[in-house]
Amino acid sequence: MKKVYVSAVLLLVAVFSFAQQRDPKAKAILDAASAKFKSYQTVTATFAYASQNAQGKVMAKKSGTILMKGDKFNISFGNNKIFSDGKTVWNYDPSSKEVTVNNANKSESTITPQKLFTDFYSKDFMYVMGNDTKVAGKPVNVIIMQPIDKNKAFSRLYLAVDKAARTIASATIVEKNGNRTVYSVGSLKANKPMSDAQFSFDPAKYPGVEVVDLR
Repeated sequence: MKKVYVSAVLLLVAVFSFAQQRDPKAKAILDAASAKFKSYQTVTATFAYASQNAQGKVMAKKSGTILMKGDKFNISFGNNKIFSDGKTVWNYDPSSKEVTVNNANKSESTITPQKLFTDFYSKDFMYVMGNDTKVAGKPVNVIIMQPIDKNKAFSRLYLAVDKAARTIASATIVEKNGNRTVYSVGSLKANKPMSDAQFSFDPAKYPGVEVVDLR
């Protein structure tokens, strides 16, 4: 019984310590990756997405491309597309032949693609260094992040930062039920010319699609 009590106390101490910590080394790595991304005018990146259950079984896999310009983004995975001009978000689902329209959420707690590459960590998370590893054969620093808001649907975020390039290599989101979502960044190209029209939904290009406005 004494051993169980001691173990429980140590666990509580570890959790409390993590919750109060922003590791300076981790912050320096995050700051460097954020500064590099902010220096780009535009970004084109390929990505892979995988969802896993608590036992590690892969439930779904997808790959796609994301374009970013300022606070605008355009995400394509398969035939599905998500557009945002920074004010409005359009989610196009060809299987249902409809596009849903919402206001872009400007709250600090929302992780947009741009925030994932920049400074979303500065207010919303505590973070510590994890064990270094490799992603796609490249050495990365792993940073373990915990949301300050305990009402979040996820309990951990593991961010892998390429040691040489100082860019985000992958992000693993762990939900409270143990399920995981893994996003891996493939190629990343900066400063390709992009028009603003690429970041909004044009109904003329999708005839017969129902528009569901949820604003």
